[in-house]
Amino acid sequence: MPKHLLTALLLLATPIAFAQTAKPAAFVQTAKPAATTATPSADSPSVVVHTSQGDITIQLFADKSPKSVANFLRYVHEGFYAGTIFHRVIPGYLIQGGLYTKDLQPRRTHTPVQSEADNGLSNLRGTVAVARGADPNSGTSQFFINLVDDRRLDYAGNQSGLTWGYTVFGKVVKGMDVVDKIASLPTHGQGPFAADVPNPPVIIEGVNVAGEAAPASSSSTAAASASESHSAKSSP
Repeated sequence: MPKHLLTALLLLATPIAFAQTAKPAAFVQTAKPAATTATPSADSPSVVVHTSQGDITIQLFADKSPKSVANFLRYVHEGFYAGTIFHRVIPGYLIQGGLYTKDLQPRRTHTPVQSEADNGLSNLRGTVAVARGADPNSGTSQFFINLVDDRRLDYAGNQSGLTWGYTVFGKVVKGMDVVDKIASLPTHGQGPFAADVPNPPVIIEGVNVAGEAAPASSSSTAAASASESHSAKSSP
């Protein structure tokens, strides 16, 4: 079994044990148009994620994923991401972050955002998606960047959390080399995670909308609720 699938299964023994190695054929909607990447509209903002490994520029798809983009920008404008880390790195799969501090303490988040995974966008290399728990509508601050084309993570139907997939809301347009550099770092188990935590830590020093000043750092390092902390270990 490929390393990334084995690791995912171990981590996702929490709410998202539904990250399947293959979707049941019964859930595939053959009549649904093939998912695609989006062409950003003229008013779609972009953000710069400043990390300890370099900068990553993400174009947001506000037209296709308005709720997810608004949710993400809320955290950006609050300075929430400054001091958080990419806590989960699996080569050939994804890098994930946006909740834990470098001490692996989860920050308190806002009410979860409604899933928009049925927006027609596909989890292709370089796309950015909302991480969530077993409930499709449980995503908060966490996001992940796909390292490969992975349509297993796409919306396949609304029958259950197994088929809802993950909402793509942006795409890396600059700094994919930084993403790959992060993906190549050695990892180990630490805190609540059995594996996949980068060593050295990859710190998100701040996130700002392109052309805007960086917001003041958030001080919301209060412990997350039990449900949020639980789902923080989950992802695709």
